[in-house]
Amino acid sequence: MSELTPAVTETNFDQDVLRSGVPVLVDFWAQWCGPCRAIAPVLEELAESYKGKIKIMKLNVDENGNLASRFGVMSIPTLILFKGGKEADRIVGLVPRDEIERRIQRVLG
Repeated sequence: MSELTPAVTETNFDQDVLRSGVPVLVDFWAQWCGPCRAIAPVLEELAESYKGKIKIMKLNVDENGNLASRFGVMSIPTLILFKGGKEADRIVGLVPRDEIERRIQRVLG
């Protein structure tokens, strides 16, 4: 987590994600997950590239299990794109940067 990809928790999820004025990509991850750590630098780069157009936030599933259950996250990393308070797209597993970017572009329209 960094300034570019801040943490989201059960406390601030509805406000920061579902009520956001811009689309939000939420990275459901855990510290022990190798693929989650591998995708983190890619998400940092995308957060920089799309600053002001989309927010990228990280949700630790070990600390926020209720949210992981609420959105049916069964494996990590899972990236869920929210737009207008609703799930617009979902990416499961470690995928290349261009695939994530293509999905972001589609949600941005």
